[in-house]
Amino acid sequence: MTDADKPKRPATDPTITPTITKNAEVTLHYEIRLPDDRVVDSSFDDEPLSLRLGSGDFEPMLEEALIGLPLGEYTRILLTPEYAFGMPDPSNVHIMPRTQFPAEMPLEPQLVIEFDLPSGQAVPGTVKAVTEETVTVDLNHPLAGQNIQFIVQVLAIDGQQAEQADETPPGAKT
Repeated sequence: MTDADKPKRPATDPTITPTITKNAEVTLHYEIRLPDDRVVDSSFDDEPLSLRLGSGDFEPMLEEALIGLPLGEYTRILLTPEYAFGMPDPSNVHIMPRTQFPAEMPLEPQLVIEFDLPSGQAVPGTVKAVTEETVTVDLNHPLAGQNIQFIVQVLAIDGQQAEQADETPPGAKT
């Protein structure tokens, strides 16, 4: 029997569950929680997130955690800072003159302000301290140094839809 005579498998084999790969187009719900179960960000009560891995639309380390997850997966991934938002970099803490902020801006510790980098990218900065003359701003990601829980429900991979799941992810509080 030659290769031409062998039966061909369909391009999409229904017996094989697709998994997330680099550059895949993915639709998912996600939630980011701190170790004390405080929810930092979630799409579960909103529209799911659709993205192409590697496009820069999502945190790169969180994208890495998605690779290999199968269609329909509903799971909780525990990530240390190195695999989430990184460790704080002391060089990202800046002392700025108070005059660089609008006089009417009520500056206080823990206030998050958006700053534009010279590249045009917007980054959040957290006010750490305020004096009459200076403002100390931390430009590290607000979750840098934090262990996180990354809860994911994979709804579609490259256009193939998962069957709807009503179950609660492993370890989730209801």
